[in-house]
Amino acid sequence: MNPNTEYELFTQEVYQQLLNYHHTNTNNVQHNIKLKGRSGCEHQIDVYWEYVKDGVNHRVAIECKNYKNSISISKVRDYFGVLNDIGDIQGIMVTTVDYQKGAKRFAKEYGISLKELRSPRDGETIIGKMDLRIHVESKCTLFKVDEKWTEEHGINIFEYKRRIDMLGIINDHQWSKATYIPLETKDDTIRDSKGKVITSLRSLEQDTQFDDAYLNTSYWGPVKILEVKYAYSTEDTQRSINIDAEGFVKAILKDAFSEKTDFMVMR
Repeated sequence: MNPNTEYELFTQEVYQQLLNYHHTNTNNVQHNIKLKGRSGCEHQIDVYWEYVKDGVNHRVAIECKNYKNSISISKVRDYFGVLNDIGDIQGIMVTTVDYQKGAKRFAKEYGISLKELRSPRDGETIIGKMDLRIHVESKCTLFKVDEKWTEEHGINIFEYKRRIDMLGIINDHQWSKATYIPLETKDDTIRDSKGKVITSLRSLEQDTQFDDAYLNTSYWGPVKILEVKYAYSTEDTQRSINIDAEGFVKAILKDAFSEKTDFMVMR
């Protein structure tokens, strides 16, 4: 389909929805009709409709300009000639761009409405902004491993520290030289060397030291620990989020004089 025809049909759809929304007593908005002027000449009208208000019949004609450059005064003046010949009709001109100063001055003098009508561009459908304040408190359980015991049992705790340091977990701390480190456990039970339950991690409320305590880890099985330590951290961040209606807004209709802009959600 010709791009100009597509733009005319787009205009027809937008104004049909506007009239439906405002419950205007009108027939369907028509596309590509001919009206005879007082001179006897027929004029092609891109978009047209009629409505009755206070017992008076009103006629509206739209001239569509699918242009890449600003509309000049000559285009508005030519359209005025068409409206003047038809008589007793309201004129609207729509374009995908904008209007030159002379065009706006001429249109305002002779009562021609000028509109910018097009699909939205990137970032144009932002309808609001939301400020979020996020407060996060975290509690991390760390363990002091009996490194002498791990060495005797063939567990390379230093390689483990280096590995979790490379992963950058838990706020990107440097674990290679850390005394207290995180461990992945199969359960939260702390037992002695004979397997008797001493306590559980969820039961502990503060840092606790042990003489004979073991955790069942996911990597090595039971590992001797000397202490459980809790690290607390808080983080406050503020973030602004744009509320974007992209995907819903299908058309932007802007008045060339008042610059009032309407977002059109097409059905």
